[in-house]
Amino acid sequence: MIYHKERLAGINPDLLRVVKRASEDAVFLVIEGVRDQKRQDQLYAQGRTAPGTIVTWVKTSKHVTGLAVDLAPYPLDWKNTAAFDALANVMFAAAADLHIHIRWGADWDEDGVPREHGETDAPHFELII
Repeated sequence: MIYHKERLAGINPDLLRVVKRASEDAVFLVIEGVRDQKRQDQLYAQGRTAPGTIVTWVKTSKHVTGLAVDLAPYPLDWKNTAAFDALANVMFAAAADLHIHIRWGADWDEDGVPREHGETDAPHFELII
């Protein structure tokens, strides 16, 4: 089941297929799909020139082009890394079933070892094309 499914509007059809396939085996919520450049600029400014903690390291994001989505396990507990890992496993299984290549924000180098280099973007999944 997918909570906030309307937030998937505009994402790449292949990524959407992966998310929908994953929803057959997991319950999760969509935090954010497509965002415009203005929103990306605001997120980039956070922790730099605007109040708050840094939440992104890039000025250009695959969210802007519909190639990324942020998902979280439901119920949401930001400290429960095991739940995020389980969701990632479901997403990777769905992608493999569909022969679609995705990358996870907790394993940027795609070596299967999450968070080894301080990767902290566990909600982030992006399509590799």
